[in-house]
Parts: sequence; structure tokens; C-alpha cells
Amino acid sequence: MLSILGRSSRFCDGVSRRGFLKIGGLSFGAGGFTLADLMRAEAAGGQSNSHKAVINVFLAGGPPHQDLWEIKTDAPSEIRGEFRPIKTNVPGIEICEVMPRLAGLMDKAAVIRSVVGCSGGHDPYVCFSGWHPNELRSIGGRPAIGSAVAKMFGPVDASVPPNIGLAKPTKHQPWSDSGTAGFLGAAYAPFKPDGPGMQNMTLNGITLERLADRRKLLARIDSMRRDIDITGAMEGMDAFGQRALDVLTSSKLLDALDLSKEDPKIVERYGDGKPYQYQYDGAPTCNEQLLLARRLVEAGARVVSLSFGRWDSHGQNFDLVRDHGGKLDQCLSALIEDLDQRGMLDDVTIVVWGEFGRTPKINGNAGRDHWTRVSCAYLAGGGMRTGQAIGATNRMGEEPSERPVHMQEVVATLYHNLGIDTATATIPDPTGRPQYLVDRDPIAELI
Repeated sequence: MLSILGRSSRFCDGVSRRGFLKIGGLSFGAGGFTLADLMRAEAAGGQSNSHKAVINVFLAGGPPHQDLWEIKTDAPSEIRGEFRPIKTNVPGIEICEVMPRLAGLMDKAAVIRSVVGCSGGHDPYVCFSGWHPNELRSIGGRPAIGSAVAKMFGPVDASVPPNIGLAKPTKHQPWSDSGTAGFLGAAYAPFKPDGPGMQNMTLNGITLERLADRRKLLARIDSMRRDIDITGAMEGMDAFGQRALDVLTSSKLLDALDLSKEDPKIVERYGDGKPYQYQYDGAPTCNEQLLLARRLVEAGARVVSLSFGRWDSHGQNFDLVRDHGGKLDQCLSALIEDLDQRGMLDDVTIVVWGEFGRTPKINGNAGRDHWTRVSCAYLAGGGMRTGQAIGATNRMGEEPSERPVHMQEVVATLYHNLGIDTATATIPDPTGRPQYLVDRDPIAELI
């Protein structure tokens, strides 16, 4: 808990000056880590002037690879399913009919039809780190991409955390995980400005809505600073405590999270993903979170992770894909076009994937079950060589028939696009031993 000492007088609403300066646990992981602690930890990793970024969209539950990016028109009916392929703007590449907008943007993206290396767990651990959950578990596990980048680069802007998680709370809690800091410690866990993490944006009971009232906030801060100056306590507050206050009193992060400040036409273009259907114990289809991700990157975030929908389609697979796929088509295409129009697409890598694929054979409930032998991924931007479909599965969609792409290769590509050489970059673990970020190279076809 960060507290700046001074006279304990009170504002007219009963909040003391001393209380006003107390900053809570901030949902950066385990309790007891304050925002000031996070700032100290980030400073140890240095700071970069560049601003490459990653938006990691997790399709929680496992999307059906054969119903999205590689429709099996030649397979038997019990394998093939209900969807037809449609042409894209890249000759020779076809994708599912429920995604016509993305079909028109295929030149700006790449689909990977032969992803391997799934762990089989119903969680985003491999998608967010590249590693299986049991790796280095005795010392805290491997850090997610956002945590590693926060450690290595620090913040772009002092008032905007470099690693942000937007995942909505879910009944199956792992699906709302925004990535673990692993052996780096809770100070590098993602900042989560949603759900319980809304406390991150609160000064001792002063809510986001009240913070948005500039007149009241500035009046309180002015009074607070005058009081601090009189007592001399400001001189005793270190730079990290001041940066913690910068985050909580700066309008930059709050503005990025406030969609009322966005052009209404752009908000409408992304959509809201409602009504939420097939959610059950998973995430809702919050289209606006992709817009928030763009706004956060624009404000200074380096890695933004989120969970979109609940793709665990043991039943009603085709109805679910029509619903989730159509909504994803709207917001993902909007994100690509938005970044492109703002001149940001070459600097921001978008990756969309899930923890594993779905069974080739359709079950008795018109669903597909878990399938770890092959999965899929969609990537866009990042200065990559796009307009490609990489890899393929066999006629039944059971396993790769061409160019298996390991999940670590995808993660290595994300690091590469952020300016990190995974062949040489290491992070010391708590024992002092240097640990490589991943064991595999980036996808050669893309870089």
C-alpha cells in the first residue's frame, strides 16, 4: 500500500488527504504489490523508445479449425459440416462463409492451418507464453509475452502500463486469464482495468466516474499537492511513487478506456457483439474490447490480451460459429482497417487463436469435441509478409499434411515483431539462470 504522509485533514466528502493518497493492491497479481512496486520492477528492465505492440485475441475453448480457415469440402458429411468456403482477395485462398469482411482483407493477414504443440488444457497458457504450464513450475512458471515485454522494455508512457489484460470475468476462470508473470513475479502481471480490477482505477473509493469529473479531481489534487508542499513530504516520495500517482491521476489511460471519446461511427463499425449467446461459463463476445485494445496501444500499451467468446462447441457447433464467427468478422476486420488507416498496422501484430482445435467427426449433438493434434491461427499486421495461407491438414482435418507450425513459432514471431531476437534474448529466473523466451524460431514464411 503506497501512502504519502501528511496532515490527516478531510475533504468535504469525508475522504482524508492521507487516505486520498493511498493506492491499493491494484490487481497486478498477488496481494501486496502496489503500482509503485510495478514501476520499480519495470525500471529494472530499462525502457525503449520504440512502440511495437501485440494484440493477442484468445478464442477461449478451442475454435474449430476446419470450420474457419480450411473448409473440408471433399470430406464425408460427418466430417465436412455445414459451411461453404468463400473466395478472399488473395487468389487461391478461401475461408469460411461467415467471415466475408475478413475475406476482403486477406492481403493484410495470414492464416495458419497446421498449428501443433497444444497442451490440451482449457486455458490460454500456451497461447500467451508458448510453453506448457508445467515448464519451470517450481519457480513460478514461464512468463507470458506481455510480462516478458514489460520486463525487457518497460513502459512507453509512464502513465500507461505496458501489459494490459481486458478479459471479462468468466465462470471457468482460466478463460479470463490474461497471462501469468511466471517467475518474473506479480509485479509484471497484466494490469486489468475490468471486473475486480476496476479497483485499479480507484483512489480510496473515488470511482472511475468521479475521476472523470475533471473539476473535482483537479481541485482535490491541487489541494493535496499544496498540503504535500507545506509538509515537505513530496521531497520524500521516490520517483516510482510519483509515477504511480501519474497513472492514477493522468487522463491518458482513463481516456483510452472511455469509448465515449471515440468517433461514434468507429464504435458502430466495431459493433458491441450483443446479444451474447453460447456464453455459458466462458467470455462474452465483447466486440468493443478490440477497439479498446487499439486505443490502449495508441496510448502506449505494448501488449494487450483479451478473451473473445466461448468456442467449446461440444454441441451446436455450427450455430455457435455463425454467431461468434460473424461477430469476430465484424470487430476483427474493423480493427485491421482502423490500424491501417491510422498508419499503425505495420507496428501492431494481431494474433487470433485458441488452446486447441476440434474433432474432425461431428458428434451426436451437432458439436465437435477437443482435438489437440492440430489447431489454427490468424495473424495480421506487424510488418509481416501477409496474404498467405501457411500449412494444411489432411482430407479429414485430422493432422498436418503440410508445414506443421508449432505454437512456439507463433509466439517467437510475435517477439520478433516487437523487435526481440529470440535466438539471443534471455531473462534471468529467480536463481539467476538466463532463460530463453522460447525454444523455436519465428515463422520464416512471415518475417
